[in-house]
Amino acid sequence: MSQFELMIMDNVNFLVHCQIMDTLMPVITRLGDGGAVWIVLCLVLLVFPKTRKIGAAMGISLLIEIICCNLILKPLVARPRPFDINEGISLLIARPDDYSFPSGHTAAAFMAATLLYKEYGFKGYWVGLVAYAAAIVTGFTRILNNRHWLFDVIIGAALGILLTDLAFRLVQLIFKDRGLIQHK
Repeated sequence: MSQFELMIMDNVNFLVHCQIMDTLMPVITRLGDGGAVWIVLCLVLLVFPKTRKIGAAMGISLLIEIICCNLILKPLVARPRPFDINEGISLLIARPDDYSFPSGHTAAAFMAATLLYKEYGFKGYWVGLVAYAAAIVTGFTRILNNRHWLFDVIIGAALGILLTDLAFRLVQLIFKDRGLIQHK
């Protein structure tokens, strides 16, 4: 683990550590556990004909993200979590059993934000700006809750953005002629 990442994590925890943040950050980070918030959003989007394209892309992106991050990269890289290296870290939520690299929570959050941006742009301020703000907060909580190193979060964000393009292409190939996507 790089000394730079350890220094970043220690400084972030020192600057942000307080009762309010110690209560709020675990709640925020748990929203992404098991992809629940993204699965619910995906299902809601799939219900309405006008949003089926993005719902299908989100579902495909989530599957690709789980395979890429959790099934391939985490076991392949096998990077220890920050609390395994710095045992003096106090944990605010239960220890995960898998490896640190990359951050799947961050990948899923940036995937969702990028999908929403690709579909809606910044026309509706709450769609684009809030989605990316939520993704950034998700990544930040992963560092603050001592779940991931800075590099894990950065690569997770990049993967989420890149997987979005792949998912859009797959959605166009799979569903184009089956009437599931509303064409603009």
